[in-house]
Amino acid sequence: MTPAATLSVVRPGLLTTVQDLGRWGHQALGVPVAGAMDTRSLREANLLVGNDDAAAGLEVTLLGPTLRTDAAIIAAMTGADLEVRVDGQRVPVGQVFDVGPGGMLQIGAGHPGAGARAYLAIAGGVETPLVLGSRATHLVSRLGGVGGRALMAGDSLPIGTPPRTPPRRGLVVAPAAPPPDGRLRVVLGAQDDWFAASTIETFLSGVYTVSARSDRMGFRLEGPPLTASRRDELVSEPVAFGAIQVPSGGAPILLMADRQTAGGYPKIATVIAADLPLAGQLAPGAAVRFTACTRAEARAALIAREREVVRLLPEVVER
Repeated sequence: MTPAATLSVVRPGLLTTVQDLGRWGHQALGVPVAGAMDTRSLREANLLVGNDDAAAGLEVTLLGPTLRTDAAIIAAMTGADLEVRVDGQRVPVGQVFDVGPGGMLQIGAGHPGAGARAYLAIAGGVETPLVLGSRATHLVSRLGGVGGRALMAGDSLPIGTPPRTPPRRGLVVAPAAPPPDGRLRVVLGAQDDWFAASTIETFLSGVYTVSARSDRMGFRLEGPPLTASRRDELVSEPVAFGAIQVPSGGAPILLMADRQTAGGYPKIATVIAADLPLAGQLAPGAAVRFTACTRAEARAALIAREREVVRLLPEVVER
């Protein structure tokens, strides 16, 4: 199929990958999910340009690429408040904008505290080949996207036919950023009973820092060490996005989008689904704090978040 447009990568940026909402349904075979670190921002960008919210776009980390298009495109950038320019002119994050044939799209860095990841959606979506039903890039296994790797200068990205749904011109989505104090809500478990009450108190009262050794698989957290009270080994079991594992060394690991499918470290808590997009905006050096909540509170928070996203659906806009 001939693409409606092609984006050429002039400069790749720090870490730019093709992502959608993930490669679901294959974890039993050991295939990781991958997908956007901040799924809310990717969905919002897609809905702004009229795409299905699960369409593939570009995830930009801290410093973005320079791209040239061979045909007119409709685009939106959401997530971290990075500097975006079209042919040298600044365009706002969180709104629809146009790039003409031969136009240059430059994505720079953001200001301190602007968040770590931004999402570029283009009407029609990035149409790299589907791998097990997804275009998401998983860097470790080299699946999806462009050869399973980050973008490089000289890469070409095919863009699909724009959808019939018109872009949501005039709508504004606020930039995403981690909470000022880095606080994330968690539900304790699945193995919180492996830890003494005093250790759980240390976990919930301590301040952790996202290590420079963090990546899309997981954030290594530096701070008060945690020690399990049990000395036996946990049988490996499935792990979720947001699970917080505690290895024998005591430094917790917050599992992220490229996490493995199973693990044998006890999990003291899991970040609630509503706060995972906030976690996805954490950069190395960011402070992280954890607050326990109930499952009922976690469900209510997720419902509230979804209500904010669906306001961009066409039937809601038209109403």
